[in-house]
Amino acid sequence: MPPTPRVRSQGLQALIDRHIGDDPERIASYERARANAEVAQAIYDLRTEAGLSQRALAQRVGTTASVICRLEDADYDGHSLSMLRRVAAALGHRVTIVFTPEPASASGTP
Repeated sequence: MPPTPRVRSQGLQALIDRHIGDDPERIASYERARANAEVAQAIYDLRTEAGLSQRALAQRVGTTASVICRLEDADYDGHSLSMLRRVAAALGHRVTIVFTPEPASASGTP
């Protein structure tokens, strides 16, 4: 069983402990949501640092502003690698993927 996610804020950690606990399905759901939020925030940050509107970025990418809006939505669960590459290229960046091992469970097995 994967360990409950740990965060820096004690208040947030208390909420996670209370609502997620050690339930593997809830932990997995939390991790997916966290990853989606991180991707959305990264796209937003790069776009705003470049001084672009969603419409301007969409033109560079060859898509619509509504697609960029969806990509920047923390609840969106459809980020494709090809679209992330297109967005990154339009902003002068590239996508880097890092695989990290899952933390060992309390029983010592992955």
